[in-house]
Amino acid sequence: MVGGGIAGVSAGHFLARHADVTLVDMESTLAYHTTGRSAALYFENYGALPIRPLSRASRRFFDAPPAGLVDHPLLRPRGALTIANADQVAALEAALAQGEAAGTRLEWIDTAGVREVCDAVLPEAAVAGLWEPDAADMDVAAIHQAFVRGLRQSGGAIRTDRPLTSAARTANGWTVVLGDESWEGDLVVDAAGAWGDAVAEACGVAPLGLQPKRRTAFMVAGRPGSEQWPLVVDVDQSFYFKPDGPQLLCSLADETPSPPCDARPEEMDVALAIDRINGVTDLGIRSVRSQWAGLRTFVADKTMAIGPDPAEPSFIWLVGQGGTGIQTAPAAGELTAALALGTPLPQTLQEAGVDPAALAPDRLRAS
Repeated sequence: MVGGGIAGVSAGHFLARHADVTLVDMESTLAYHTTGRSAALYFENYGALPIRPLSRASRRFFDAPPAGLVDHPLLRPRGALTIANADQVAALEAALAQGEAAGTRLEWIDTAGVREVCDAVLPEAAVAGLWEPDAADMDVAAIHQAFVRGLRQSGGAIRTDRPLTSAARTANGWTVVLGDESWEGDLVVDAAGAWGDAVAEACGVAPLGLQPKRRTAFMVAGRPGSEQWPLVVDVDQSFYFKPDGPQLLCSLADETPSPPCDARPEEMDVALAIDRINGVTDLGIRSVRSQWAGLRTFVADKTMAIGPDPAEPSFIWLVGQGGTGIQTAPAAGELTAALALGTPLPQTLQEAGVDPAALAPDRLRAS
């Protein structure tokens, strides 16, 4: 298992129930990159359509995690509000139709309804909104740690500071070189995020064409009552803001192509986000308390790649989460384990409408 972010530890948790698992990560700390820089919202009406059943199927784990994995609730009610001005109503109608088709509970609200849930939004900026009452804040650190605990309780091992430098397929499985060590195993699971293609190439597997994209976020001061606001996002996803304690987490919702790296925020992205948020609210943001950036990695169709490589079935892909990795982690991890082990699709995933074919890496090879 390569990668100690949310994808790697979730798949490791489910795989370790049935197989010997060693998870390796190139950093000294797990979840150092994308996982640790998430907006931390469970938001079903988001992401490509084939991904949404994974979000829906994951809710059960978040609401009732297995005993012994968590110390407190993983979700906290928040709600999500998507707003549209007069020129964006058609786009909002399309978002409503798409969300309802995917089974998300949504409510169309007018300007008064928008201001009832977030009084900072200017009336002219939101002639209508979509209200998703079931959206919730996620405790990302606790979710990640739950899978780490589960992996270890099942006998799995975790090794940090272990970059994969090369790997070779042999008659007996894989020999993987990790710095000055080598390991042998039957399968390689690539959950390396932005570095997923690099891991594949080190294993002699053709890349999928992963595209990491930078997203910048920052914190500003909230105001009395702002702790109760929902996430607020423009229907064109040109900005968002959400409460984080007494502060507001804000972003341009940018997707700027980037090489795999330890991403850094761009001042221009922060300034543009402030301008857009001030343009639709009465917040009057003038200063930033902190800022950071992370990489969200996509494949060509913005849908995940989960499953065996068509040319090398013992190499398992789990990449391309594109910002949905936390909220889909339980279902994506369980699906990865089933596909890696060749076992039937779990009933819970079937009931949620998860379609492994829509996520299979071979669709990307064909294109």
